[in-house]
Amino acid sequence: MRKKRLIIILTIVFGIMIAGFTVMYSKKILVKRHNRINLSDTLNIKADPPLLMFGIPVDSYYTETGVIKRNQILTQIVDVYNLPERSLGLLCTLPREVFDMRKIKAGNNYTLFLSRDSLNTLKYLVYEHSPVDYTVFDFTDSLKVYSWKKDIRQVEKHVQGRIESSLWNTVTQQNINPMLALELSDIYAWTIDFFGLQPGDSFSVVYNELYVDDNIVGLGHIHAAYFRHNGNEYYAIPFIQDSIESYYDIDGNSLRRAFLKAPLHFRRIASKFSHNRFHPILKIYRPHHGIDYSAPVGTPVYSIGDGKVVEMGYKGQAGRMVKIRHNSIYTSAYLHLSRYASGISPGAFVRQGDVIGYVGSSGLSTGPHLDFRVYKNGSPINPLKMESPPIEPVRPENRDAFDSVRAEVLKMLTPREENTVLKMIEPVY
Repeated sequence: MRKKRLIIILTIVFGIMIAGFTVMYSKKILVKRHNRINLSDTLNIKADPPLLMFGIPVDSYYTETGVIKRNQILTQIVDVYNLPERSLGLLCTLPREVFDMRKIKAGNNYTLFLSRDSLNTLKYLVYEHSPVDYTVFDFTDSLKVYSWKKDIRQVEKHVQGRIESSLWNTVTQQNINPMLALELSDIYAWTIDFFGLQPGDSFSVVYNELYVDDNIVGLGHIHAAYFRHNGNEYYAIPFIQDSIESYYDIDGNSLRRAFLKAPLHFRRIASKFSHNRFHPILKIYRPHHGIDYSAPVGTPVYSIGDGKVVEMGYKGQAGRMVKIRHNSIYTSAYLHLSRYASGISPGAFVRQGDVIGYVGSSGLSTGPHLDFRVYKNGSPINPLKMESPPIEPVRPENRDAFDSVRAEVLKMLTPREENTVLKMIEPVY
């Protein structure tokens, strides 16, 4: 009896042990499965990409930046960074077609990438030619040299402004890229006299601004422009005809004219056309058949149109002077120059916008300025009132395409409450 009871007790204990082992084994399997699932999940997680500078993983190196000093050469920069003699020798003897050492400019930036150890060995040197272009000197294995460009992002913007004094002052006061003023002056050079802008004139422009990293490096394409000047409206609609893009007005007439409105950029009119002006030096009243533009010495002076140089030289009170015959009707003259542009001589042919000389104070002059004159059939006329015919308008066979572009431009120029960034555009490079 006692033996039978012992057998029953042992059977129960053994059963409990087996049940315990079964539970523990099951838990181990579940843990293994759980760990396997976590490992699989971990494999699907993507690591953050390395931080790159000039295409180099910057986290792997110490970096030092600097600016090229006057007369400094690259070997002077790298000489203190444990560079192997072979690599230093290759750097000193680089062929010009690989890298021209003569073109290193003071003021340009460079960056050094050094090993993260006690030696701080130089691994890379990056020289920046410009905000976009740079050259990498790779010392990780002897020497390799390669050139790259940074990505240029385009940001489309819509800006508006009201003139208070000048276009330049307006854009700078509104924190608009001042290069836009120069671009607008080029587009409207034949139709708007920017020396005659009045308070209350206004403009609206849609254009691309170019960025490298977070720095503005220039302007891209101007998609649409509008100027209200002296009660008149001037649209600039870009349109491609004969594979050439030009700007046209609302009716399809080219904004380009036979003559520029002025022979230089953004300067003040000191004296206007007059038949009876008091001369500040001679102290007498006499005709002044030109427009005096005040500008610093050396300011470029442009030919207002295509033509042939018919006179050039020192002409008494006029000082250094250039006269250009544009056709059988019109001739223009540029007085008081400091010097002449290269290639300008009697008989030379010039194109509209070519530099023909530089502002000075030669001859009878109270200070640096350009005396600009226009003659029609040999008689002086007021340059500010000269009408200039446009070049070829949009042709009839291109009219439907132009109308489509015009509708899009008018939509883009719809007035907005404030200047806005319209959209980001993919990198140029």
